[in-house]
Amino acid sequence: MPDFKHEKRHHPGLVAGVDEAGRGPLAGPVVAAAVILNPRTAPKGLNDSKQLTAARRAALEPLIKAKAVCWGVGVASVEEIDRINILWATMLAMTRAMESLSADCAHVLVDGNRCPQWRWASTAVVEGDAKCLSIAAASILAKEERDRMMIAAAADHPHYGWDTNKGYGSARHLAALREHGPTPLHRRSFGPVAQLVLL
Repeated sequence: MPDFKHEKRHHPGLVAGVDEAGRGPLAGPVVAAAVILNPRTAPKGLNDSKQLTAARRAALEPLIKAKAVCWGVGVASVEEIDRINILWATMLAMTRAMESLSADCAHVLVDGNRCPQWRWASTAVVEGDAKCLSIAAASILAKEERDRMMIAAAADHPHYGWDTNKGYGSARHLAALREHGPTPLHRRSFGPVAQLVLL
């Protein structure tokens, strides 16, 4: 379970955790969140969003927002993903999330093996969402925000099943892509979509 050990290494000063949701899907933006937690008020049960049920994530999201020192969300669009690639779009979304925080921090813990090129001192933590409470909190906010966006988009594009697959390449999604073609929300730089665009 995640804890505050990594955050405490960079004390004194506020430490933010950053994570993203949506690097792998065929459709939709990539969303990042940044969270600065107060160790004394952090909600119980924080964990990597992938290890939590949808109901548990939904319950934790408002608690994180209410009890955090501050939090922020950043988004990189499909157009940006296709133009600069998913890695750099992810870094862009993370930077936007950090820039939206209402408080500055002394250090940033970033989920993964590399950090964006930004003004904050930062450390990449592999599998950080399962190790650091602030990154776990960020993973939940990013996942919930992106899921809402894809559920809303599903109303305009009902064939693809985004309300359930959230833009990932499920069998239903791939079948609908072959039958109906890509939408403006599809990432044309991703293989399964690119193949259809070239037909």
